[in-house]
Amino acid sequence: MKKACYFLLVLVVAVQSCKKTDDFTISSIADVYPLKTGKVFIYRLDSTIVGLGSQQLIVRSYNAKDSIDSQFMDAQGRPSFRIFRYIRDTFNVQPWQFMATYYATFDANRVEFNDNNFRYVTLVNPVKNGQQWPGTQYINTASPYDYLKNWTFEYQNSGETFTTKKGVIQDTYTVMQADELTPDAPFDPANYQTRNYGKEVYAKGIGLIYKEFIHWEYQPSTYYQPTSFGVRLNLIDYR
Repeated sequence: MKKACYFLLVLVVAVQSCKKTDDFTISSIADVYPLKTGKVFIYRLDSTIVGLGSQQLIVRSYNAKDSIDSQFMDAQGRPSFRIFRYIRDTFNVQPWQFMATYYATFDANRVEFNDNNFRYVTLVNPVKNGQQWPGTQYINTASPYDYLKNWTFEYQNSGETFTTKKGVIQDTYTVMQADELTPDAPFDPANYQTRNYGKEVYAKGIGLIYKEFIHWEYQPSTYYQPTSFGVRLNLIDYR
């Protein structure tokens, strides 16, 4: 009888321990992307562009402000948020200048982010390690955007810390979007090569704290193609 009671106690403890672990590592899109009108996010924005002569990629840096302007219902009756982005120099000398408008739409189990008419499925429920989904399924991937075809997004590093310009942030969730190098070899200016990389990091109770996206295509005869570009956002502050 004592052995049976001991086994039962161990089983109960093990189940409770698993439940605590699951609770820690599983969140919802509302937890990690809690948008509301009036919220403001300040980022360091590093923009990668093709340099003069197309023989190199150069990075230009700014401070960026994402302001949640308003909430509305889209044509399908889903709650959506209009986000205005402003930029200025990294020394904060010049005034903010309007740059772009984005839209985040919340469905029952996903978030769609519209970036210049590119409709990404950026988040889905449940938010847990290993969860995968077709993040670029609504994007027209005809040339020259064929590099976005069939990207599979996946949650990684759930519940872990992540270091930003604001500092170390707890309870974060990484969305790995793509990591492709074709051919997979060191860069050689005599050979063709293309690179696709996408990653976003969200923090529970905060929202997007880091984003990195890069696409470039190199041809030995014409160098970096005009469609090559990249964006990196790194959280400085939010309110």
